[in-house]
Amino acid sequence: MTTWFEAVAALRSAREAAVLVTVTDVRGHAPREAGAKMVVSAMSTWASIGGGNLEEEAVRRAREMIRSSAAAPTRFTSNLSDKAPFQHGVQCCGGEVTVLLEPLAVVPSVAIFGVGHVGLELARILARHDLELHLVDSRPESLTAAALAPLADSVAAVHAHHVPVIPELVLGELPHGTRVLVLTHDHAEDLAIIDAALRCDHLGAIGLIGSSAKWTRFRSQLLESFPAEVVDRVQTPIGLPGVTTSKEPAAIAVSAAAALLGAFEREGSPTSEQLR
Repeated sequence: MTTWFEAVAALRSAREAAVLVTVTDVRGHAPREAGAKMVVSAMSTWASIGGGNLEEEAVRRAREMIRSSAAAPTRFTSNLSDKAPFQHGVQCCGGEVTVLLEPLAVVPSVAIFGVGHVGLELARILARHDLELHLVDSRPESLTAAALAPLADSVAAVHAHHVPVIPELVLGELPHGTRVLVLTHDHAEDLAIIDAALRCDHLGAIGLIGSSAKWTRFRSQLLESFPAEVVDRVQTPIGLPGVTTSKEPAAIAVSAAAALLGAFEREGSPTSEQLR
């Protein structure tokens, strides 16, 4: 039998939204004690807070939260009396139960193509947050255990992808909504990744590091294959405008990370409280 915390781990790994349901307060008689928990996804439930009308109402509310992508926890109180309103059967224990519903959102996913000076600095910042971090590089030395040692204590789930020949193939494996940042050592590789990313319907925002001259050249080439509105999905330069004019890798990384975390917060992901 799967426990509630095993269900949370499995849903997190599968990138499936859910709600953690907890009995926070019991007055009088009730089917379960304060602290009882269950997990609700769009299609399944794990563990129990006592069954009956109480549990069915919790499941109904939890699934409405999932459907509406609710980000804030909520509570409700249920009277376990045969005189109380009910939809799913009478519970006449005689007590009163308060239930907390906490959304378990899918954490953000970011892919960094090119783990060089800027890419590694950016990875170091993002790795301190609760997200899924994909690191892709065609150079074997960039993804060795020694090279990635600064990420050893990461909060993020870090996935290293060493693809020496065609790194853009990793794009098809990335989770839905992944934000892609292209920072490789090779302009030809950058262009190939951007071209492939624009052909993927499942990805989120696409960012490219580089000068305006580099983007002008890339944009001209991309317009041979894509309409302008598709090409202009690419955000360049990356980062928050006006944060810094420094070209130091760490400064660029700070600006890029700030832009990403701000975007997660605006989209209602859990970045501000749980980082998302």
